Amino acid sequence: MFTRALAFVAAAVFSLSAMAAGPEAFEGHDYTRLKTAQPVATGKKVEVLEFFWYRCPHCFQLEPSLSTWLKTLPKDAQVRRVPAVFRDDWMPGAKLYYTLEQMNLLGKLHHKAFDAYHIENINLNDPAVLGGWIAKQGVDRKKFEGIYNSFSTQSKATQGARLATAYGITGVPAFVIDGKYTTSVGMTGSEARLFEVLDQLIAKARAERRGKKPAK
Repeated sequence: MFTRALAFVAAAVFSLSAMAAGPEAFEGHDYTRLKTAQPVATGKKVEVLEFFWYRCPHCFQLEPSLSTWLKTLPKDAQVRRVPAVFRDDWMPGAKLYYTLEQMNLLGKLHHKAFDAYHIENINLNDPAVLGGWIAKQGVDRKKFEGIYNSFSTQSKATQGARLATAYGITGVPAFVIDGKYTTSVGMTGSEARLFEVLDQLIAKARAERRGKKPAK
């Protein structure tokens, strides 16, 4: 639990630092512009895609600060999480995410899945272990396994792999804003700066949707 406690302390620090807008995001350093913009699935809202993997230590570390930042998200923006699939052993985590989503259990178990992998050392990639863990969470195991093993869940997980390729994502966590811009902690240099850049890119995308130049 010590690791998780440190993560929440970092999130608290972020919540204070996020009050400052920070310097203007610099293209080619803080973010990159995609050569070809991709369609979004959020309608009139600015789309923010988060590519992640449950077993990624960097995704786990970012999660508390990300949860804090999500509370400040403008009403005209929407975050969509996409479990990336770069190798076969990433597929179970993607199927887990989409099963929890379909069962409306993300609010209850998304963070617990991270903790299971990184704090409790539970191998949720093992179907038998996953089924037992799910049952301990008070979830109908048979219903969960039926959805987890369904063709539709497999199709959604495979789509994550295609999306990562379309956006040129090579590692996680990574973010894509409105199908146009990509950024990550590796680019911005820190979690606090990442969220400053995300806020600026959301504003930039909003202004572009309105046919205006973003205010500096």
